Amino acid sequence: MAKESFDKEIQFLRMLVLTSGAYNRQQFADRLGISIHTFDKTIKKLKEIVNAVYQQLPEEQGKEFAETVRYSYFDSADPMLLFLFRAKSLKETESKRISLLLETLQSGSAMTAMELMDACCGNMPAELAPPDEKTVRSDLKYLEEVGVIRKEPGPRPYRYRLANELVQELTEEELLDLYDFADVMANTHVPSVQGYMLRDSLKKHLQRTQEDNVTLDAFLYKYHFYSRLLDEAHLFSLLAAIRERRKVKFLYFSPKNETSYASRNTNPLFERDTTGKEEVAIPIKVVYDHQYGRWYLLGFRSDKVIVKYRMEGMTQIEEGEAVPQEQFEQHMAQLEARTAQSWLIDTGRTVTVRARFFHPVGAPHNFIKERVLLQGQWGRIIEEAGADSFIYEIEVNGTFEIRPWLRSFGSSCEVLEPLRLRNEMIDEWKEIAGYYESV
Repeated sequence: MAKESFDKEIQFLRMLVLTSGAYNRQQFADRLGISIHTFDKTIKKLKEIVNAVYQQLPEEQGKEFAETVRYSYFDSADPMLLFLFRAKSLKETESKRISLLLETLQSGSAMTAMELMDACCGNMPAELAPPDEKTVRSDLKYLEEVGVIRKEPGPRPYRYRLANELVQELTEEELLDLYDFADVMANTHVPSVQGYMLRDSLKKHLQRTQEDNVTLDAFLYKYHFYSRLLDEAHLFSLLAAIRERRKVKFLYFSPKNETSYASRNTNPLFERDTTGKEEVAIPIKVVYDHQYGRWYLLGFRSDKVIVKYRMEGMTQIEEGEAVPQEQFEQHMAQLEARTAQSWLIDTGRTVTVRARFFHPVGAPHNFIKERVLLQGQWGRIIEEAGADSFIYEIEVNGTFEIRPWLRSFGSSCEVLEPLRLRNEMIDEWKEIAGYYESV
């Protein structure tokens, strides 16, 4: 995982793909909470990254770059925004050092930190400073944590070996099967970032070893949810905090805020007021909304109030102090009880929703009923009205979250109860019908 923060680039890219160049430089910088100078520096940096990864530098500034980010995925099965995770996960000097360490370990023999430091210093380019012992040991610790190398058992000095059994012990045919599996799963399931990492590592290995240079892009995916992929940068940090029962501290920008990010103030002379709010919470659960492609964090504040955060508004996440096991389990039980009847994350008052679904006319399969049974969670069909329709009933916390699902059935769904939801749906459809009156 990244050794340096790249919150700014994540927010920058999210706004770029969502607005597709709709704002000018000043408006874009204002919405993001950065200066024009920072805007120019960031877009220049992103172009350098794109050029390094794809060898095709965008020719023009501004909108052309946004279009490249947004549309060029038709040219490749690789999700374009993943370049950020690859290229920004390490600084340039770190990238060179770690490449040299791994290249040295490719010989297959186990080596000590001092032997690796000598090899690294001897091959470091003249323009870069050679690393000291503390830096090399820090790099080895990082590589061990992410599972790239492993420490051999035995007395000091410790020896390190490349952990590449996966590609060594599988045949080429098995690696191809694994690549195809990772390719399909990473592009069709969540979370996907770790799957992309595995897929790319296998792809590079297979391209190096295959003599007939067979293409590996058997499938081509159109990626719809860029923001989902960017939010996954936070996902694994939060899951680690939940696993270790630690509080998290972060700067939060509500979806209602006019800005979605604010640059860190490093110079007091140019200090800017930030609209973000500092939050400290005990993370309990992460929820994904597949209809909108959004991630949510659910947890507790210090005053024992349940809090919900949309992950695209969270930046500068840091782990805090550990929470006692008893307190953590108490919060978890409390949250489970409050969300037991949530369509997604709503903790409001329980209400009974009843709707009539109409069977499709002339269709070989009753896909309406099949979909209700598949997606209807704990709801049930309480009445079959002949060959025309059936009535579905469910108890949920509030009606806000279930409404998009009911609406997605169009004229095949009629909300019966509660009356307030029925009237709201009638008003919505009247408003939509009004848009077409002049056509």
